[in-house]
Amino acid sequence: MKVGVISDIHSNLVALEAVLEDMPDVDRLVCAGDVVGYNPWPAECVDAVRERDVPTVMGNHDRMVATGRNFRGNSMAEAGVKHAVEELNDVQRTWVENLPRERTLADGRVKLVHDHPEVQDKYTYPEEFGPHLLGDEDVLILGHTHVQHHETYDDGVVMNPGSVGQPRDRDPRAAYAVLDLDALEVEEHRVEYDVERVQEGVRKAGLPSGTADRLAEGR
Repeated sequence: MKVGVISDIHSNLVALEAVLEDMPDVDRLVCAGDVVGYNPWPAECVDAVRERDVPTVMGNHDRMVATGRNFRGNSMAEAGVKHAVEELNDVQRTWVENLPRERTLADGRVKLVHDHPEVQDKYTYPEEFGPHLLGDEDVLILGHTHVQHHETYDDGVVMNPGSVGQPRDRDPRAAYAVLDLDALEVEEHRVEYDVERVQEGVRKAGLPSGTADRLAEGR
């Protein structure tokens, strides 16, 4: 069984479309959260995931939209949440509100969570990966850091597919991964997309210039 793994779309429809077009044939697609936030197209990204019935967990930006709260001290994140709240219709907002914190899939073999399996909102960077993160599952899928990485241990696999819509590992290409659940192997993928089109969309939406600038640098 092959699983396409995406995360941290962050309202970047152009990058999401590039990823979906580039992705090889998979049996299932899953998303580790933060469908919304930062970029111009939250409604379109929610529909793209929702209409494909993609198992998805709630990221921290999704949670801000769902709860009516917002970030403090981060103008780019704050503006992205405000924009998403304004753009989503009732159906889209209800979908976001009903996202769970975690999911188990494939008869319990895969656990999907946005940040850390035990500590909500904790950034789990590659240097913090280890078998201690695994429970009964064979594969733990994380997002949140926007840094693509995976490690294989005797007890299973810990992986982060990277960010579709806002990579932060100095590679501006959209990131995703393909998990071979039978072989317990992960293929990491990157794909070019039209960054300038997204930057123009950011400006037209009245979002902060820094949101546009960072896309070209992968930060």
